[in-house]
Amino acid sequence: MGLRYAIYDVFTDTRLAGNPLAVVFDTDGLTDAVMQALARELNLSETVFVHSAENPAHVARLRIFTPTRELPFAGHPTVGAAIALCERNHGAERPDFDIVCVLEENVGPVRCAVKLSEGEASFAEFDLPRNPNRIEMNLDRQGLADALGLKLGDLGFENHVPAIWSAGVPFLLLPVHNLAAVQSVEFDQTLWERAAPLVEGRLASAYVYCRGGVHHAARFHTRMFSPDMGIAEDPATGAAAAALAGAIHHFDALPDGHHPCLIEQGVEMGRPSFIHLHIDVKEQAIARARIGGQAVKLAEGELFL
Repeated sequence: MGLRYAIYDVFTDTRLAGNPLAVVFDTDGLTDAVMQALARELNLSETVFVHSAENPAHVARLRIFTPTRELPFAGHPTVGAAIALCERNHGAERPDFDIVCVLEENVGPVRCAVKLSEGEASFAEFDLPRNPNRIEMNLDRQGLADALGLKLGDLGFENHVPAIWSAGVPFLLLPVHNLAAVQSVEFDQTLWERAAPLVEGRLASAYVYCRGGVHHAARFHTRMFSPDMGIAEDPATGAAAAALAGAIHHFDALPDGHHPCLIEQGVEMGRPSFIHLHIDVKEQAIARARIGGQAVKLAEGELFL
């Protein structure tokens, strides 16, 4: 059995930057065990398997796997798969093309908008399938600081404090005093496993962030570590950026209106990534939020099973 696949670098317009993603097409009939084995074999942060949509009005159903487990929702697979499917279905005859589509994920239907532009990297953005919510848990702040190789005083800035947020996938969000402190993080998995809580039955993933960034336009600089997902460090994490929307709205007390944020990640890995987060606030609540970014194809081929 041969399966066509492509590798995309996501949240970047430059090959060998951003977060690499494997998109495997036409995977109806593959078992969960085979998909998990393929994701482990490819060993990228995520591999997305494209199935036929259950609703004929939708483009496809996505199954998203890390090297160790399936996720209900993830950002760079959503952006990358939306672009890959649009380029595959429309790119040859319509190199300049805009389309709105719906992708089915385990979290529910995800509405996406894709823009193809001849000679430029494609762009996609999606509405968050769920607004972010805070999960209240007691946190061992000293233990968390130790696991990051930081001083306790490095954690937190302004009103921001460590907290767990989720927009489909929970993350332990760790605000850090400044860019230098984020760049100095040395993640210790053993100490993290001792200090981090279990959330929804799984070890929490660490999402470290501060204001500003290396790029002059960045509003936030981030890093993500997830032993539970089999990810030592992730170059770009859209689901974590979606969770961060909740923290930004809550701790910064965003007023009603539209709030764009550019989030950079992957800098320390030599794979700079740029995630576009937009938050719309109405009557002091998040009315809508969306994540977007570019992606470029790096490779394509066939998997033999």
